[in-house]
Amino acid sequence: MNDKVEQVVHKLIERQETIATMESCTGGCLANTLTSIPGASKVFHFSAVTYSNSYKIKMGVPKATIDTYTVYSKETACAMAKAISDFTASTYGVGITGNMNKEDPAGPKGEDDMVYCAIYDKENDTYFTKELRASLLTRSENKEYIISRVLDDLLAILD
Repeated sequence: MNDKVEQVVHKLIERQETIATMESCTGGCLANTLTSIPGASKVFHFSAVTYSNSYKIKMGVPKATIDTYTVYSKETACAMAKAISDFTASTYGVGITGNMNKEDPAGPKGEDDMVYCAIYDKENDTYFTKELRASLLTRSENKEYIISRVLDDLLAILD
């Protein structure tokens, strides 16, 4: 995964573009991965870990989106990606929400292993979305898998 994240950071630097993240179930893992690369501060300025709905809303996710589609949805991931891009004036915003094999007693019922990822491209007003199954044994393995797949998408967008 190190090679992928280095490529993403270097491509963003070359293109003079920026990225920000709003993560829920991955707990800032993407932000941590990006900032492990020397020079990342040129392209990565901010991240928010928004485990609670109230903080997603405070960061700009419309309450109506969560109420209509639930916090575990592609629509909420897209709203997170756009909100963080807008908040930071970044070229790209990444939103990640979902559930990793743990029932949320306060949340909506549904699949306990589905994660929703969205990348918002501000310049083209375009979303790239992905639904991933968090079906690996540990939370750490699931986070690494999800971040690896998001990095794949970022590389495809930046090519």
